[in-house]
Amino acid sequence: MSWYENAIIYHIYPLGFCGAPRFNEGGAPVNRLEKILDWIPHLQEMNVDAVYFGPVFESVEHGYDTTDYKMIDRRLGDNAMFKRICERLHEAGIRVILDGVFNHVGRRFPQFVDIQQKGQGSGYCGWFQNLNFGGPSPCGDPFWYEGWNGHYNLVKLNLQNVGVCDHLIDAINYWIEEFKIDGIRFDAADCIDFNFFKRIRSFCKGKRPDFWLMGEIIHGDYNRWANPEMLDSVTNYECYKGIWSSHNDKNLFEIDYSINRQSGTNGGIYRGIKLYNFVDNHDVDRLASKLNDPACLNTCYTLLYAMPGIPSIYYGSEFGIKGAKQGGDDSPMRPCLNIQDMDVNAPIYKHIVKLGRIYRAYPALRTGGYRRINITNRQLLFAKELDGQTVYVALNIDDNAFDWDFGTHYNALVDVLGGGSVQVNNGNAHIHMEPHSSMIIVNDDIVNLQPEPKEAPVEAPREIHEGQRYRHFKGGLYSILGVATHSETLEEMVVYRSEADGNVWVRPKSMFMDKVGDGYRFTLLDD
Repeated sequence: MSWYENAIIYHIYPLGFCGAPRFNEGGAPVNRLEKILDWIPHLQEMNVDAVYFGPVFESVEHGYDTTDYKMIDRRLGDNAMFKRICERLHEAGIRVILDGVFNHVGRRFPQFVDIQQKGQGSGYCGWFQNLNFGGPSPCGDPFWYEGWNGHYNLVKLNLQNVGVCDHLIDAINYWIEEFKIDGIRFDAADCIDFNFFKRIRSFCKGKRPDFWLMGEIIHGDYNRWANPEMLDSVTNYECYKGIWSSHNDKNLFEIDYSINRQSGTNGGIYRGIKLYNFVDNHDVDRLASKLNDPACLNTCYTLLYAMPGIPSIYYGSEFGIKGAKQGGDDSPMRPCLNIQDMDVNAPIYKHIVKLGRIYRAYPALRTGGYRRINITNRQLLFAKELDGQTVYVALNIDDNAFDWDFGTHYNALVDVLGGGSVQVNNGNAHIHMEPHSSMIIVNDDIVNLQPEPKEAPVEAPREIHEGQRYRHFKGGLYSILGVATHSETLEEMVVYRSEADGNVWVRPKSMFMDKVGDGYRFTLLDD
């Protein structure tokens, strides 16, 4: 099973997250995106497996009008900065996914500018969809071209042109090779040529079999795009709508119908696909603004983590922040945020952190089959089942308490969300649910009932000497060449060689010796 089938994704819209200027006016890069490093402990607390960055390539305005596929937008920083970010995220065990805007480009894209300057003498006339010199464009060019959805600042690429495909593949290769990215989200995937997707898959999986390919699809049969020849996953807009509207309408039959249709054990049409699930993103109103009753936030997120598919959190929504489109202005959904200003004691944040721990603990919750047990308009009880493990999930979206009985093969159960035991008598379980509450019910509570950690003994500092061998927490073996002193800062630096490829590396001693999670970054193998 690939890593992304068990993943929790964290989605950031970088230009908004960083408070970047609306338009790219050129000039020196400003390293705004580097503040993501301050968020790493937060991401780890949420059990995030990968950060999906919205557009980071050089663009004119909002990131979806690319001008250079190999350059970080100067409003965010530069390539060297982003490489440091990728390295730090990877060191923290967090993967990196980039937004591939390959359907259209901005009007400053060099190959389009070449046509503006040379007309029919340009060698790039075949690069753009339906370009012809039979009349002017709405933007005043002496030629016409197709804009994406009628937006002529977004010039559609001709993805049947070999030169265009080569250009995009070369860019993908650059980000894989230099930045070790782990996946791509394809913008406007419904507009992209199928043969291009097939070529992309062959290339990316050839380099990294676990490289994740996910497409933005609003409507249609998801199997057309997510299949063994093209993409691994697509955006689940059907259930995005179903989650919030079933809560607003007090009609859980709506979301249950969609989940059963997609992934139910009795013949779901997408059972072989791990769909990308979300409750909000950079294009839609924040969940806290969409819900009629804020008390429904908790049950919406419980459903997001418990339903089949890959849960994704949009930056800031874990704190319950609001944001809605205003007169076509998307900026309220894309605010500048700093982790120091966030309320880590917010009940919704604590709830989502707990959901992340539970999601990590129970394989059946992550990838088990969906079986509805009982349903009313305002209550839903279903099971997730995998390899003999059953996890029960109960929702009550009513303003009143609710009691439920259901059959189980377990002799004892516990609500892992609340930590309380569930009454079980002769195969019948009884639960009492408070208004606007949810339960995740399991047989073995390994989240709340872990033994108290013993106080770790104080370790004496260990010196590093030439010839010692260490194992990196990701598995690589390294030999120490020596400890050097930085000529300017006088900081001690460890010089070490990879036993796999012979490459020599230098790292501050303090970083070499520090901890990552519950273990050390480098573990000594022999003296």
